[in-house]
Amino acid sequence: MARMHKWLGLAALAFSLTGCVSGEQYNAMKLSRDQAVEQLNQAEADARSARSQSDAYKAQLEEIANSGNTQTAMLANYSQQVAQLQAQNAAITQKYEDVLNRPPQVVELGETALPADLSNALTEFANANPDIVTFDAARGVVKFKSDVTFASGSTDLNERAIGTLERFSSILNSPAAVGYELMVAGHTDNQRVTRQATIEQGNFDNWYLSAHRAISVAAELVKNGVSRTRLGVAGYADQQPIASNSTEAGRAQNRRVEIVILPTHPRNVASSGGVGRGQSERIAPRHLDKDTEAATDQQPIMSK
Repeated sequence: MARMHKWLGLAALAFSLTGCVSGEQYNAMKLSRDQAVEQLNQAEADARSARSQSDAYKAQLEEIANSGNTQTAMLANYSQQVAQLQAQNAAITQKYEDVLNRPPQVVELGETALPADLSNALTEFANANPDIVTFDAARGVVKFKSDVTFASGSTDLNERAIGTLERFSSILNSPAAVGYELMVAGHTDNQRVTRQATIEQGNFDNWYLSAHRAISVAAELVKNGVSRTRLGVAGYADQQPIASNSTEAGRAQNRRVEIVILPTHPRNVASSGGVGRGQSERIAPRHLDKDTEAATDQQPIMSK
């Protein structure tokens, strides 16, 4: 800009020294001056635009940096929460695996892992619902068949399963059972989850499907007054089959939700937190991401 002003000054000096000039010379000099001023204005406008773009890029970079820091903090917090939950669930999960891996504790004919009155109540319950429930009295394990409890590829309990779990909850809340901890474990067959509707609802593979089904059952128990302080939840996918996955009959046995009434360390009833249906411990069931396919009385299609 200083150079441009100097040039204009020299042009004016030349004009003053030469005195009068012709009209053509004057017009030519005026045109040159106007062009120079226009170029100067354009240069200043370009500089302002460049500064504005630079400031915008700088703001974007700062926003990205701040966003990255926020995401890192959220990830760290989430990881910490997951670690705490895993630690809290470790003890009751170990009890569950101990119960399943050891042989039945039977020393005399008819002896069971649980007190006789509780074992008898669970046996009667299973006998009244043989197509949906089985009871292993030697280990204290109640098994809900997934094909009757859920629609194919779904974690949504059907109406029959809800009614059955309500009756089961009344047994779990009885004086004979209220002191025991409970482990709810979901299991699947070895068929991959392929249905797009199932995947879109958060059941990306058998790990998710088994865990979400276990959570759905546990939430229904809590809805019916079972204290959540007694409950542990796990998903085992297809890692603990009880039959061969080479046949449909075997795969149907492997698709199950097991509820283990842990017989090793019954808790004191006063400290177990057991409450009746409708009292303060009751919470609304957790709403899971799941398929909305309705269950029917027909044989289910086994595609996930």
